Amino acid sequence: MKTPAVTVAWLVARRDLRLAFRKPSQLIQPLMFFMIVATLFPLTLTPELSRLRDAAPGVLWVGALLSSLLALEFLFREDAQDGTLEQFALSGQSLTWMLFAKTCTHWLLTGVPLALAGPVVAGMLGVPRPALGGVLAALALGSFALSLIGAISAGLTLGARRGGVLLSLLTLPLAVPVLVFGADATQRAILGDGIASPMYMLGAIAVFGITFAPLAAAAAVRIGLE
Repeated sequence: MKTPAVTVAWLVARRDLRLAFRKPSQLIQPLMFFMIVATLFPLTLTPELSRLRDAAPGVLWVGALLSSLLALEFLFREDAQDGTLEQFALSGQSLTWMLFAKTCTHWLLTGVPLALAGPVVAGMLGVPRPALGGVLAALALGSFALSLIGAISAGLTLGARRGGVLLSLLTLPLAVPVLVFGADATQRAILGDGIASPMYMLGAIAVFGITFAPLAAAAAVRIGLE
């Protein structure tokens, strides 16, 4: 009897979580990079609180995007090197569901910590306290969309030399809408305006990604394994 796809996805996610905590350095690197970028950027500006607050959306989202790119390199690479992805493809189970589980686990391990660190960084940049909830929500939803987009690029660059560079070149153009609407939501939260409109757009991108990204990633991984 074939194991249900949801059960297989849960087993893959649980495996990835256990493996990730055996290598804490891979979890810490994106978060530390995000904090370093956010800390260094204000040094290029005058220490006026208003200037820092105006720059906060750009600092937060560019830092989050670059940090997510740093983490995406590990999404499929190690499983491809040790033969795990090949076993997934030959198992008779849904490769789409298994890669979706890996992407969601990747977001939990990298996107969620970045989103939780976002309000801390925003507070350092002079963002008012009432806006921090909006910053957290936008980063959480936006980072999930970035993980889905990055899964496609990670699959396409699976067997390429200098895959990290190619991964960035493929992901950055696709991530522009997330960057635009995420920064808009953050700016609106800082100004005290409603953030519903850009959040709806981020949600639409995430839903589109859930629908198509696992299928595209599975097709790309199969091609990369041939």
